Amino acid sequence: MRQRRIAREIALQVLYSLEVMGMEAGEAIELYWAHHDASVDARPFSSLLIEGTWEHRDQIDSLIGSCSENWSIARMSKVDKSILRMAVFELCFCADIPPKVTMNEAIDLGKVYGSENSGSFINGILDALYVKLGKKEADQEITSGVLEEPKQ
Repeated sequence: MRQRRIAREIALQVLYSLEVMGMEAGEAIELYWAHHDASVDARPFSSLLIEGTWEHRDQIDSLIGSCSENWSIARMSKVDKSILRMAVFELCFCADIPPKVTMNEAIDLGKVYGSENSGSFINGILDALYVKLGKKEADQEITSGVLEEPKQ
């Protein structure tokens, strides 16, 4: 299994525990490492995802809420919410990861760890957010007078 996939699974578990237990991210990460064996190679990326997602969760929740019709963030399952938060963090703050990779990984995590509808639910919200973020970037480039070459 790829190291980033393992790191995402670890991050999901810790983010879920943060949602349930209400502790600090650093404390939750230390607790996880104390009780679970995991690849040393997965630790830096999982820590980045956990700390970044948790630190920016209010901003991330606002983005998720703006793309989820009829579903407030409070109504979402903790698993789906944790997956979405992590994916939105990647989309917004991890420029080195292609958006389609982030989205596919999130959908796969939803299918494995969520309910039978989690994969399609996560897909719908991330697709809407991806379109929204792409349009926002395009609008910013047009208003600033700078049009860049399309990214391949």
